[in-house]
Amino acid sequence: MTAVERVRAAYAAIAEVDRPEIWIFLRPLADALADAESVDVAVAAGADMPLAGLTAAVKNNVDVAGLPTTAGCPSYASTPAVTDAPVVTLLRAAGAVVIGATNLDQFATGLVGTRSPHGAVRDARRPDRISGGSSAGSAVAVALGLVDVAIGTDTAGSGRVPAALQGIVGIKPTYGVVSTGGVVPACRSYDCVTVFARDLDTADAAMGVMAGPGARPFPPDAPLGAPERPVVAVPRDLPGLSQAWRTGFLRACDRLADRDVTLREIDLTPFLEAARLLYDGGLVAERYDAVGEFIDAHRGEVDSTVGEIVSAAGTVSAATLLRDRRRLDELTVMALAALDGCDALLLPTTTEHPGIADVAGDPIAVNSRLGTYTNFCNLMDLCAVAVPSGMAGDDQFGVSVIARSGADAVAMDVARLVTAPSDPVAAAGAVTLAGHSCGVPWPARAGISTTALLVVGAHLRGQPLAWQLTGRGARWAGPALTAPLYRLTRLDTTPPKPGLMRVGPDDGVAIGGELWLVGTAMLGDFLAALPDPMALGPVTLSEGTQVVGFTCALDAWRDGVDISRHGDWPTYLRHADSAVSDTPSAEARA
Repeated sequence: MTAVERVRAAYAAIAEVDRPEIWIFLRPLADALADAESVDVAVAAGADMPLAGLTAAVKNNVDVAGLPTTAGCPSYASTPAVTDAPVVTLLRAAGAVVIGATNLDQFATGLVGTRSPHGAVRDARRPDRISGGSSAGSAVAVALGLVDVAIGTDTAGSGRVPAALQGIVGIKPTYGVVSTGGVVPACRSYDCVTVFARDLDTADAAMGVMAGPGARPFPPDAPLGAPERPVVAVPRDLPGLSQAWRTGFLRACDRLADRDVTLREIDLTPFLEAARLLYDGGLVAERYDAVGEFIDAHRGEVDSTVGEIVSAAGTVSAATLLRDRRRLDELTVMALAALDGCDALLLPTTTEHPGIADVAGDPIAVNSRLGTYTNFCNLMDLCAVAVPSGMAGDDQFGVSVIARSGADAVAMDVARLVTAPSDPVAAAGAVTLAGHSCGVPWPARAGISTTALLVVGAHLRGQPLAWQLTGRGARWAGPALTAPLYRLTRLDTTPPKPGLMRVGPDDGVAIGGELWLVGTAMLGDFLAALPDPMALGPVTLSEGTQVVGFTCALDAWRDGVDISRHGDWPTYLRHADSAVSDTPSAEARA
């Protein structure tokens, strides 16, 4: 399907569903088609556009050139933005076609999607229910299939709560790795730009584009994947959940357990206490710093609930703010200690799916409950992936996989496990080897420097030293075969290891191994810890590419037992009884 065809289909779908409250501005069809034609021409000319032809929507607190950035308040911006926000620029450069700006809880203040002069954004399935917010229009546009991807923002859960209620994927990255330039702030210290899509692969592709240059770099030790058998923390107690929703969460836990994930119960108290600080404590002062002066000057033009929240935030004292920041630091230490030894944390994304009338009757309390399991995340600089997880009664139910700062690839891997199909054949196609897809994870595409490493022995998956790679955040990338230039010997080491040596085309054979993707910074750490006689050096693969691989000292290789005829180390181990009787051959010592 060409970009032009996708855009025409999107506008036809928008007309058919008749949901005007989703949009604050819809670009003229002619303008979107012009962009789509440019994408089709570029693709035909061989341009590398990973999102070629995908349609996109942008929350209207993010700049789109030619559209006013109102943040849901018409008087906030009456003239069009001159330039795109960096994330929009990156999406367009990757081939996405922006078709409009979406409705939101005004000034991104809310998790309900009803606090807007453009009307409450209704649930995609049940129009009497809320959409979730504040990224309401973006989430529903994706859920209804009107666009392929949509930009949202997330301070307290705005990129996760609507994802859960709409049955779609929402990625909230580590704070700062996606630029917030051109975004109307809600709380500058905690705002993140997020992405919505109907599936993890599309969301992964878009996030890899959005986390482009100019943003906060990933830490050098950022992991590139979850270990083969992850350990995932789950809460001991689930406050605020109905029995049907508790059952939905337990089913998600069971899916992980069925996929060799170890579940470990933890006390969620420090997380929940921190979550309350965002609105019930001094941290809310940042809301006033962002837009408070405008709101005080335009109270008649502002949603009454939003105005009440933000104006009240202006009365917070500096002493209260500093006290609560100090308490947040203490709670963060406690929370991370609870996660010690765990790769991720699994939580229900939110607590319920209220009706629009429920929110109208008690706008503050309902909104507060929805943030029970999301508010703490940005405060503690954690990353998260919200994914659908079946039904809970009549409600779509969603869970979030939360991981430490920079561990976005780990969160994605575990999210793939919790959403993987139960059919073994389908599961094999959707999730390769306990969550490790062979593709490059979006953090690597977004700036983490990586190196492909060939392993042929004790560092293979399932072998005794594989933990030295997974412990450094390495990602399994599939089987590999060397060019027919090498020979393999069994070295006299503990634990047993093979030694790979390049001998040339006359005596060499192809040797099987595995490729791992390793953070380049961590590769140096790994090399420094390698014992004699092992070393790293260039190895040529069967297709002619060159990677870093295991080699060994020449004298140790010569003293080893030639096992090249087995083709790889696991095959040799399976024939260990016969291999024990092998003696060093002339060719092994040549």
